[in-house]
Amino acid sequence: MKNLIVIIILFSFGRIAAQQDSTTVYKKRVLETTEVDFLTSYYSQDGNNASVTGGIGTEELTDLTGTIVVSMPMNDDDVLTVDAGISAYTSASSSNTDPFDDSDGATPWSASSGASASDVWANINVDYSHSSDDRNTIWNADASLASEYDYFSLGFGGGLTKLFNEKNTTLGVSAKIYLDTWNPVYPIELRQFESNNGDLNQGLFRNLIIFDQNGNTSTAWNPANYQSIQDESRNTYSLSLSFSQILSKNAQISIFADIVSQQGWLANPLQRVYFGDVDNYYVGNASSIPNYTNSSNTDVFHLADDIERLPDNRLKIPIGFRLHYYLNEVFTVRTYYRYYFDDWGIRSNTASIEVPIKISSKFTVYPSYRFYNQTEADYFAPYDKHLSTDQFYTSDYDLSKFSANQYGFGISYTDIFSSAHIWKLGLKSIDFRYNNYQRNTGLSANYFGLGFKFIMD
Repeated sequence: MKNLIVIIILFSFGRIAAQQDSTTVYKKRVLETTEVDFLTSYYSQDGNNASVTGGIGTEELTDLTGTIVVSMPMNDDDVLTVDAGISAYTSASSSNTDPFDDSDGATPWSASSGASASDVWANINVDYSHSSDDRNTIWNADASLASEYDYFSLGFGGGLTKLFNEKNTTLGVSAKIYLDTWNPVYPIELRQFESNNGDLNQGLFRNLIIFDQNGNTSTAWNPANYQSIQDESRNTYSLSLSFSQILSKNAQISIFADIVSQQGWLANPLQRVYFGDVDNYYVGNASSIPNYTNSSNTDVFHLADDIERLPDNRLKIPIGFRLHYYLNEVFTVRTYYRYYFDDWGIRSNTASIEVPIKISSKFTVYPSYRFYNQTEADYFAPYDKHLSTDQFYTSDYDLSKFSANQYGFGISYTDIFSSAHIWKLGLKSIDFRYNNYQRNTGLSANYFGLGFKFIMD
């Protein structure tokens, strides 16, 4: 009898244990192993509408960027991602913040040799994400820092993603806040005018001969509208909503909308503005001044009337969608459209298409095309066309009316087995991108990007 009772007890515990084991669900890790991305890019542009010199002059700029992204699984459910980058640029346009330091003479059409001709921008972003056991809920939190010679930015945010309908439907919401502080740098002549209380015989002006628009020497230049900015902060608040739906085994659509509110100093203190209703004053070759406003004359430099001034708040709303369609094992079509509007008067349309073509088990090519157009901001006018009585003004052609075309090409190499190794890193993929960008204002640019993805053994 005792033996029978022991057998029954053991059988009961075994059954309970078996029931518990049967309810145990295998949970796949969100990220199996550490992934490391090395990204680098080279960008160059040129044009003739530099905002630093009031809408005229060279826009020549080159930028070299390096970025490393490390994604680390903290456990089955959590992933920590650290994204750090550095960008070094040289700019003929921004060098003309102080065009008078060049022995070749001041001109908006060539680079100066001053300190503002180049700079380094650095940033770091840290993101932590957590997935629920059923992988239908994902939340994340992130923080970022960025710094350049004339501003510092602190950002933080978070988001929530929910998957429904056997993961065929996805809803997402995220919010971000950026708290920026300007270290404003002004055009050199305005800085000197303010620091010398308008005395044109002091500082920089002792070495300059000023001419009026008739070519006569003059000391009447007086940028009466100019004063340095008082509020050096700029805050940005954004809310993003997204919806994604798998329509069939071949098609997926995504819809998104953002609401972005900006407050504080939203203009750029580097950028000059010239008024058409006040006299013009120059430094340089007086004999060429009368023809200056009618040609791309490189012998003189127009002294600023003021810096760019814009409202201290801006509301921006983009709405768009993506449609991806899998045609067959070789071709996929990715389309994108976005409509944007803000309370500064800009309305824009962006449309793009990319067609990944799988040419082998490891190689895919990505031809692409992007079209963009926009209306001009309420406060934009070209060089020397603003009125001194205006409250707000800019000659930045990024806020003008224009259209642009971008043609791109990319190639990707993927090795799912990561057979190639560097130290403890297995090479997972290599991506190369090239884009050519053309605006109808004359700005042209080229972009080259190269990325390597590794997994940690």
